Amino acid sequence: MRVSRRGEVDPFIVMDVIKAAQAAEARGRSIIHMEVGQPGTAAPAAARAALAEAMEGEALGYSVSLGLTALRARIARLYGEWYDVELNPERVVVTPGSSGGFSLAFAALFDAGERVGIGMPGYPSYRQILQVMNLEPVLIETSVANRYQPVPEDVAAHDLHGLLVASPSNPAGTMLDRDGLSALMDACRARGTAFISDEIYHGLEYDRPSVSALEVGDDAYVINSFSKYFSMTGWRVGWMVVPEDHVRRVERIAQHLFICASHPSQVAALAALDCEAELDRNLATYAENRRLMLEGLPRAGFDRIAPPDGGFYVYADVSHLTDDSLAFAREILEEAGVAVTPGMDFDPRRGKGTLRFSYAASTEDIREGLRRLGAYMADRARAAG
Repeated sequence: MRVSRRGEVDPFIVMDVIKAAQAAEARGRSIIHMEVGQPGTAAPAAARAALAEAMEGEALGYSVSLGLTALRARIARLYGEWYDVELNPERVVVTPGSSGGFSLAFAALFDAGERVGIGMPGYPSYRQILQVMNLEPVLIETSVANRYQPVPEDVAAHDLHGLLVASPSNPAGTMLDRDGLSALMDACRARGTAFISDEIYHGLEYDRPSVSALEVGDDAYVINSFSKYFSMTGWRVGWMVVPEDHVRRVERIAQHLFICASHPSQVAALAALDCEAELDRNLATYAENRRLMLEGLPRAGFDRIAPPDGGFYVYADVSHLTDDSLAFAREILEEAGVAVTPGMDFDPRRGKGTLRFSYAASTEDIREGLRRLGAYMADRARAAG
């Protein structure tokens, strides 16, 4: 049977790493998970309770395509609480996870063949979704000097129809300050380039708050999710904020692609928005894990890192240790019992010399993982010497 070229996308390597780690666990091995990009905690207790109550009294059929009215209103209120931005709830679109948001944004903003810039290293599904939609991902090589973030000059240099920026980023965890974000948005305005801001790691910051593109201007698509700060990865519910004159355009596409986000997940998400005390306890755990990682990774020999401002990842340059991060990650899993992610997922050109370490697990696991990494790297150095 014939097939389309859309299926010829790269695999998501981190999923292969998770599969290998789970296989090792099935054989009885103890594995510390520093590969997985999700919280180790459950959805907030009140979110689970709200869904249990709703299941007893509601059919939980289709919602309207833009999402539950109460959820859209509560998300709009969040922008006042977090950013002091007054947001019209009509601009909020509830999506099937942030992945659904990216698909809607790309479909609403770009025609086939148009060029969308994404910083490298960056979340791998950006470029794969773009390719599936017959769009051209333009890979912008960012630098440590610019904290792995694009700069305004990149917009003109690459002749872009769109630019997607993530702050805090995956895999590096670095953030743009207000001036940096404003300069990028100004550069896009000057060339008629659409601006998309991935803000799914907002709420997970340590030294300074994240800046939303909505603090700078209304002419952007902002994508967020309940997966990270709200600890609801498997529930598959996110949201998008779009300019007012784009709402109906996005709604029409959503009606046909998804009908709506999961109604049960929307009920839980609405309750999760008022679980700040529980969620901030999770954040305190990540903060302690981050402190341990920034101390322990350099001691183990992973000392070429851009300290993360947010999220729960550390991205390390290991090009002095290997020219094959996939093989290195396999070796670490086999020898140390620690699962880490090779950088090829995030940067197809330079990723053979990088690894991503997640610190979303329990603090006990992070301590043990760092102990294992230190012992493994010491043994490796002795064998090489």
